[in-house]
Amino acid sequence: AMALPLSLPEAAAVLAALAALLLVLICIIAHVTAIKMPTLHRHEEEKFFVNDEGRKKSVPSIHDRPTKELSVVVPSYHEEDRLPLMMDEALDYLEKRQKRDPSFTYEVIVVDDGSKDQTTKVAMMYCKKYGSDKVRVLSLVKNRGKGGAVRMGVFSSRGKKILMADADGATKFADIEKVEEGLKNLQPWPNQMAISCGSRAHLEKDSIAKRSYFRTLLMYGFHFLVWFLCVKEIRDTQCGFKLLTREAALRTFSTLHIERWAFDVELLYIAQRLRIPIAEVAVNWTEIEGSKLVPFWSWLQMGRDLLFIRLRYMTGAWQLETRKYN
Repeated sequence: AMALPLSLPEAAAVLAALAALLLVLICIIAHVTAIKMPTLHRHEEEKFFVNDEGRKKSVPSIHDRPTKELSVVVPSYHEEDRLPLMMDEALDYLEKRQKRDPSFTYEVIVVDDGSKDQTTKVAMMYCKKYGSDKVRVLSLVKNRGKGGAVRMGVFSSRGKKILMADADGATKFADIEKVEEGLKNLQPWPNQMAISCGSRAHLEKDSIAKRSYFRTLLMYGFHFLVWFLCVKEIRDTQCGFKLLTREAALRTFSTLHIERWAFDVELLYIAQRLRIPIAEVAVNWTEIEGSKLVPFWSWLQMGRDLLFIRLRYMTGAWQLETRKYN
């Protein structure tokens, strides 16, 4: 006898059961494949930086007391062409600010994330020009990903406040004052922890006009996933201009697992879970050619990472623990 077709309620029940089974399967995969704690390991060669005289010096630790007002961490991968523009603008601003206010001290840490081009050589020119107390170059043995590179810079910094800034110079560096104001407005900081994020959300309408429908669709899909799975209160999690107090940087980066593109989302997710106050501040931003993001595959990887962030913390595979670099 021929099987009778399923009625609509029966078909819906079967689909719901399959969806539930799929979700359970994804949860199990997310849990089983999770590396329980981030691998906070530094290769021997990464325990030193080369100073302006060509000598090897030990890098400091974020566990040391701060000796600068501001550390600027610049993750760089194959950035020999775009880095000079950013460094010229940043150092021009920082030097002028120091002349106006001699109590303001700073350092810029360029983290070369295993580049095969002349990124380290270009950055070392600035080290020689300004001195290694102001500009330091940390060359990683192999590519870790943007999040991994930022963490290495953060953990080698001396600042009371730590700014993440992209090597492409897409954000106007003087906008640090707006981001600092955002941080100041969050005071009093609980346990000296606070984060202020630069945001491009106010520029979204203009940028949509220049994008293809496909890229716009991907962008909206990503925003929805970020909001639905991880971070509710921040409209733009991906702007690379973020200012953290030293304590907030230590707590969030030592818990961080994701080292590639979606690391910003996990960073803010951790901050929310730790009840660290977060400000979002509009900044000037210009799209600079030469992005390393491959639209479709990068978004796909990020979508997977977002789902896994939520599931791994939800199932207890990842914990909010603080670890030390070794």
